[in-house]
Amino acid sequence: MSNPSSPASADPLRPFLVIPGGGRGLRMGGGVPKQFRDWGGRPLLQATVEAFLAPGMPPLAGIALAVPESHFTDVKAWTFSVPCWPVLGGDTRQQSVWAALRALPDQPLAPVMIHDAVRPFPPTAPLWEALDELNRFDGVLLGEASTDTLKRVDDQGRVLGTEPREAFFRAQTPQIARLGTWLRAFEAAEAAGFTGTDDVALLERLDLAVKLIPSPSSNLKLTTPEDWDRTRPG
Repeated sequence: MSNPSSPASADPLRPFLVIPGGGRGLRMGGGVPKQFRDWGGRPLLQATVEAFLAPGMPPLAGIALAVPESHFTDVKAWTFSVPCWPVLGGDTRQQSVWAALRALPDQPLAPVMIHDAVRPFPPTAPLWEALDELNRFDGVLLGEASTDTLKRVDDQGRVLGTEPREAFFRAQTPQIARLGTWLRAFEAAEAAGFTGTDDVALLERLDLAVKLIPSPSSNLKLTTPEDWDRTRPG
């Protein structure tokens, strides 16, 4: 396998970054959507984007951000080193991603990384490896290996068995496919009324080949106040 830290290992087409930031973030509390709360002097969503523009990360072709109407004007004023297209988010995460994908330039073969707004620590080496694997798979995602013993239970909570944890991973983002693949999958899901729990689920329902790349627990999603307090800069 080629060196995952080398730009030569990635697809020659620069990837686009899509971030759905249209949610209300109710579990964090505080009245402000968590993706717009202060994170080291700037909104968390902005910090997450800037993490992808850091030295050593795959160079981006552009960014599409789906945001709520309440913050749309603010986001339009943000500037980055690559083009950024803000769009209004939908009622669900899937609708927000769909809107952001349609805002990208018409480059069907370009890789598109879909990433959670509240994962500000994307890992460099697994991301290079994921882009490299896109040359062999229809889709790729990052995931964390399960370290817990997994019990299968019935609807009454009775234990039915113990599952081999080696076969289970916690899905992370980015989740990556080429733009044409994403558009086909999201259009098919919309037509069927299907809602996935993550983005690659829309690829899986079309029987497309998806590869998982192991990723560290540091690529965490900030969901609770405890997550925020433990990781906030300063």
